[in-house]
Amino acid sequence: MKRPKKSIGVFDSGFGGLTILRGLVKELPEYDFIYLGDTARSPYGSRSEEVIYDFTRQAVDFLFEKNCDLVILACNTASSEALHRIQTEYLPKSHPDKKVLGVIIPAAEDAVLRTKNHKIVVIATEQTVASLAFVREIKKLDPKNQIFQKACPLLVPIIEAGEHSSDVTDILLQKYLAPLLKKHIDTLILGCTHYSILKKKIQTIVGKNITVISEETVVPAKLKSYLKKHPEIEKNLSKNHLRTFYSTDLTEKFQRLGGKFFGKKIIVQKARLG
Repeated sequence: MKRPKKSIGVFDSGFGGLTILRGLVKELPEYDFIYLGDTARSPYGSRSEEVIYDFTRQAVDFLFEKNCDLVILACNTASSEALHRIQTEYLPKSHPDKKVLGVIIPAAEDAVLRTKNHKIVVIATEQTVASLAFVREIKKLDPKNQIFQKACPLLVPIIEAGEHSSDVTDILLQKYLAPLLKKHIDTLILGCTHYSILKKKIQTIVGKNITVISEETVVPAKLKSYLKKHPEIEKNLSKNHLRTFYSTDLTEKFQRLGGKFFGKKIIVQKARLG
């Protein structure tokens, strides 16, 4: 009997991962994707490592149950705090035939390739910054690099409230970025998927001589390369151009803002985790 074809799962704590999905659909349009946003419990950035792991595992299980064998954690907090444990502890015991990938390594690799003066800034949530995940990955690739980090805890709530075009956002970005520019950096990583929607504003503030790395462009290219290297996974993926959306808090706001993040209108279904 033929094995049923599988979708690619994409998980984020809220809306931000929809920018990653937008990039994935652009790069790999023929594949089927299922998106899950845990908006009822977002943001993850200020939660404990154990809670983040539990929430992420529940999300991964949900996507596995929805016929996904490959899941992308389109959430830097989940990637930094839960991915390693899921890959080394949970999957081998419970789902040895499935794969879960994150967004931090692709962004770190791109930063190392692009920096000229080896001075890189990461802006992210408090938990991602505290995890030192970006620092570890960048140093692993090239120890010469200097990495400066900045937690920006007020950006996600503002973005998720739909206020990312406001003057308040501009003032906050100036406050967060101004001290970093004094470090003479040449590369800036947007270490939270939500921040992609602010990329143009951030690029304007930091200037054209600083490369701004957004995961919505880096991750899709890396996944395309990954699938070429793993034909045993790629051959089992369904290719019907289907996109399915789930949220743990089904609200009009998710439909409206989600459409802005994804780039087109979306229809969202209710998900229950745990």
